[in-house]
Amino acid sequence: MRKPARDNRKAIDVFIARKAEIDAMLSENHFGADPDKVNWGDVGTLEDYARHLRRITDAAFREGEHAG
Repeated sequence: MRKPARDNRKAIDVFIARKAEIDAMLSENHFGADPDKVNWGDVGTLEDYARHLRRITDAAFREGEHAG
């Protein structure tokens, strides 16, 4: 016997809400840096953020060390 299809509307709504939270975190306020005063320290900080984000996206999309 086949299982009845599950209603995933609530899960989809929550998924979209969480995705929106992530999008907002990534686009807010130039990561707290004043665009007129950006320096090499800010560049290094952003590189660190990018490294951490790459680990997260690699895990989420099964790429890099998470491929397989």
